[in-house]
Amino acid sequence: KKRIFQLEQDEGTIVGQDNLKTYITEYYRQLFGPPEDNCVSLDESRTEDVPQLSAAENDILVAPFSEKEVFDAIAQLKNNKAPGPDGFPVEFYKKCWHIIKGDLLPMFHDLFSGQLQLFHLNFGTITLLPKKTDAVRIEQFRPICLLNVSFKIFTKVGTNRLTQIAHSVVQHSQTAFMPDRNILEGVVVLHEMLHEIHSKKLDGVIFKVDFEKAYDKVKWPFLQQALRMKGFDEAWRRQVESFTQKGSVGIKVNDDIGHYFQTHKGLRQGDPMSPILFNIVVDMLAILIGKAKENGQVGSLVPHLVDGGVSILQYADDTIIFMEHDLAK
Repeated sequence: KKRIFQLEQDEGTIVGQDNLKTYITEYYRQLFGPPEDNCVSLDESRTEDVPQLSAAENDILVAPFSEKEVFDAIAQLKNNKAPGPDGFPVEFYKKCWHIIKGDLLPMFHDLFSGQLQLFHLNFGTITLLPKKTDAVRIEQFRPICLLNVSFKIFTKVGTNRLTQIAHSVVQHSQTAFMPDRNILEGVVVLHEMLHEIHSKKLDGVIFKVDFEKAYDKVKWPFLQQALRMKGFDEAWRRQVESFTQKGSVGIKVNDDIGHYFQTHKGLRQGDPMSPILFNIVVDMLAILIGKAKENGQVGSLVPHLVDGGVSILQYADDTIIFMEHDLAK
């Protein structure tokens, strides 16, 4: 655990607990604030290249919730983890299941019918973890959100359902946080490609993209658009909306939590569902690049090794794009 004694910014050094708390809270208030307007949108009528959910897969997502399903989700949550703002740890829900299930299961029935106002539980405390040992700027800290376990139970149940069908809507270029896929698969492919290019003296361009504050900047309307284009049922999209929107967070600075404020964009690191939802969002980039390759606007590398060649690899928020050495393209 690292205490923050000072932070550097362009205007100078910030010191003092009150000054640090004010600066850090305002930074994240702006980061999670309303997204900037832009004119970028996808044509939802053109879904011929977009992987689609089947009716059977949608039935898995929107089926009524069972007691066993909810209990199994609770059992899968790890013990000895810091609780959210309400102070109730996972162990409480496991030990007292026979008592609290009478209150919790009706809430799942309300979620199924679209009547549950889940934002009343959607509170989290953001703890800052340094990305490097000598972190001195706010951008060098990773915000981990400690959510109420009561809220995480709902998103964990939803995540278990989403995991069953994720392979149908996220292409194989993505290897992180996907069931039956290993992030090292992409590393092996990249290594083999580099070896082939160097050993046979091939030309090509390899462009690595690392999205800044990737989870924190996801726009909720785009997430909903991606879900629509991939054929997700409206009832499930409403549940995802209740999982992701209207939540409130407070920033913890040296054991002192600032005022809570409502977020207007982003997927929180600490929510079990965030990694798969993020994969669904960034998969739209892979689809666009695949379309561009099909239209001859971009090329690919090592087509003699992989049918059609490789044009993109994704590892969560790290993306590598491969292109021919063609200035015209």
